[in-house]
Amino acid sequence: MKETKLAKIALGAWAWGNDGTFGDELSINSLKLVFDRAMENGLNLWDTAYVYGMGTSEKTLGHFLKGLDKNSYVISDKFTPQAANYSSKTAVKDMLEIEYNNLGIDKMDIFWLHNTVDRIKWITEIAQYFEGDLDAPIIGVSNHNLSEIKEADKILKEHGLRLGAVQNHYSLINRSSEDSGILDFCRENDIYFFSYMVLEQGALSGKYNKSNPMPANSDRARIYNPVLDKLEIINEKLRVLSDKYDVSPAQIPVAWAIAKGTLPIIGVTKVEHVDDALKAMNISLSEDDIKDLEDLADSLNFNLVRMWEKKME
Repeated sequence: MKETKLAKIALGAWAWGNDGTFGDELSINSLKLVFDRAMENGLNLWDTAYVYGMGTSEKTLGHFLKGLDKNSYVISDKFTPQAANYSSKTAVKDMLEIEYNNLGIDKMDIFWLHNTVDRIKWITEIAQYFEGDLDAPIIGVSNHNLSEIKEADKILKEHGLRLGAVQNHYSLINRSSEDSGILDFCRENDIYFFSYMVLEQGALSGKYNKSNPMPANSDRARIYNPVLDKLEIINEKLRVLSDKYDVSPAQIPVAWAIAKGTLPIIGVTKVEHVDDALKAMNISLSEDDIKDLEDLADSLNFNLVRMWEKKME
């Protein structure tokens, strides 16, 4: 497995698939500004998947990658069981070829098993596909609990590979991957932990409150608008800390995730999101501030487990 130097933050292209989660359409021109700002400032780790708009996210990112030195960017993509051709004996190869074509590349830097559907079958086939490949990507699993992570690592090792990354939902108001011991396991075994939804799709950005709820036509409104009273409390704490560190509220949860030893994936649809990510990398939260944030979040007793999630033990 090759060595790949990773930035402190990955930029997520989930919303680039225009699947309605964020309630609006994004233009290729506006996203090009986002891409350029990130690349100009060394944020070159891009996380996508075929199922983000069934190729739309990949194709958009691939459009921006054209003509660039392949060593100037790092691509993180996924094998999603629900999009696989179960009748094919080469399903992993088939999906990779579609993704390579969409992105305009011929190698992945990081390749994930996206979820646990038929997980043993698929991590085994991924392992078989990359077995003996000296240029194999970092292989990771997403949305797996601790026992499933250990299981995947064992299967990969049987094929001369190893688990190099885990990607789970992790934020101030969802720390199940920490409480279950997953973060400790990753630290002990030199495995990257990618934390996604660190800002809870904008709920921890300080932008939304009871008088300014999330757009009614978005899926995230259904999840977060019913708990805006609790979110107002934690966002007020984020505002206090943002004043202390002279940054915006949205930068505090990202800085917290970095301080916890994780590599946050930040969804970027506007240039300001990139600027926030850049500033967040330079914030060093005190141990007291981290504890205060976590104690407050715990006291609010959020229960925002999403439909794709489960217990992380």
